[in-house]
Amino acid sequence: MFDIAVILVHYNSGTLTADCVKSIIKSTSDTLNYQIIIVDNCSEFEDYQNLKQACETIDFPNIKLVRSRINTGFGGGNMMGVQYANAKYLAFINNDTLFKNDCLSILKNNLENNSDIGIAGGQSFKPNNDFMVSLDHFASPAREIFGRSFLEKINPKHYPKRKKRYTDPVKVNFVPGSFMLVRSADFYEIGGFDTNIFLYYEETDLCKRLKAKDKYAYLIPSAEFIHYHGASTGKSIAIKKELRISLLYIMRKHYGIAGYFSVLLFLLIKYFFSSIFKPKNWPLFFLFLRGAPISDSLKLKQKIATN
Repeated sequence: MFDIAVILVHYNSGTLTADCVKSIIKSTSDTLNYQIIIVDNCSEFEDYQNLKQACETIDFPNIKLVRSRINTGFGGGNMMGVQYANAKYLAFINNDTLFKNDCLSILKNNLENNSDIGIAGGQSFKPNNDFMVSLDHFASPAREIFGRSFLEKINPKHYPKRKKRYTDPVKVNFVPGSFMLVRSADFYEIGGFDTNIFLYYEETDLCKRLKAKDKYAYLIPSAEFIHYHGASTGKSIAIKKELRISLLYIMRKHYGIAGYFSVLLFLLIKYFFSSIFKPKNWPLFFLFLRGAPISDSLKLKQKIATN
């Protein structure tokens, strides 16, 4: 059994993935026994072939590339990778990241030395090395309606400041999905990622379910990495719709029908008025008018590739 199984989900970004893998190998101690599992989430076949060739040139024995012939999203891609894992810990890492130090060893040591930590994330930086927010508060009706800053002011103990630069480990609601380390046993016990979610809020849902088992999320600022935020997804109206579909799915799952409708009503009012001045927002308003059903998710629009 390995100490850690690193799982990367790849989608049409071969150079990013190869650079990420090389960064992990270069930064990780030789004493750490780990494997790297790359899941190609139905990229263009040429991109997959290029990544396959790149992996063959990497001098690391425990690397495995598997291909899904349908895009199952972030959670689904990671769950496919989990099936090939044989390790005490699971590291879910975005392929658009680069390690600045031995992040895997740092997070692993913190989990081993503090039983209160159920899942841990490192401190991220922008490509120019500027500080990047690396913790967040659970998506909730209060957060969506009143905002993060308000929650931090009225209850700083429960809502630690997101934009503060921390030096010591801090308990948080959840850590971003760009880099998370969790015990395999805990991950398996709660059933892993909710694959109903195609993109966004997967880490919110995961950390919330872990918290229900008294397994808390921690930011470990000494583990540092660079994150090219959103490099493999891009920006489009379809992606913006997916973000809101996932948000309202989370509302209904964790806060019931009352939580779902309170946020839906808030978004309907907000986007009705914003669309008057920004007509590009009308598709979002009409999405909310339909209730942002999960049947509108990109997950249900994916096609099976022939190769």
